[in-house]
Amino acid sequence: MLGIWRDFLVAVVSALRKPDEQALAEERRRAVERLADETIRQNRRTVDPPE
Repeated sequence: MLGIWRDFLVAVVSALRKPDEQALAEERRRAVERLADETIRQNRRTVDPPE
């Protein structure tokens, strides 16, 4: 009986942790996209001379 409760608690903790991991992965993806966009903008500024 104790094993069933242990498995239940592990499942609950795992279920609660997954959204956090997903949110962190999503935030990392957005941060990489922002960094890529900023890098592209900086490179365009240095390559394209002002008119």
